[in-house]
Amino acid sequence: MLEVNTAAPEFSAVNQDGETLSLTQYKGKQNVVLYFYPKDDTPGCTTEALEFTALIDQFAAADTVVLGVSKDTCAKHQKFIAKHALQVELLADTEGELCELYGTWALKKFMGRESMGILRSTFVIDKSGQLVHVDYKVKAKGHAEQILEIAQGLN
Repeated sequence: MLEVNTAAPEFSAVNQDGETLSLTQYKGKQNVVLYFYPKDDTPGCTTEALEFTALIDQFAAADTVVLGVSKDTCAKHQKFIAKHALQVELLADTEGELCELYGTWALKKFMGRESMGILRSTFVIDKSGQLVHVDYKVKAKGHAEQILEIAQGLN
């Protein structure tokens, strides 16, 4: 698992439109909120995406871009965005490379069953590429507001 005050792992992945985004392109320009969630259009994931969308202008004012990551495809991301009028970029980590880099692919227990899945996790990366916040046990409701406060404190 990653820790605060260490360099964020460099990443490169395609967004919902098939455009490649990487951590390098934000260095020195914007802070990055990288949030991992299990699956498009499920209750908790929708709540989280809608809350980030509601605050997107405030994140922008804090020089912060919000990137969601799941193993869903670009096409599924496009449908999710269209259905809920989301304003966050969603990265398609179909092979799970970002999940591995950030330690979010793990054994999960739900209703007595165990399976591998994405831990709902959030990383705040400052303009220099350092991890300033790491959370592997995110609760969806109210989370975006907590992360906004951290982002606002970076400027």
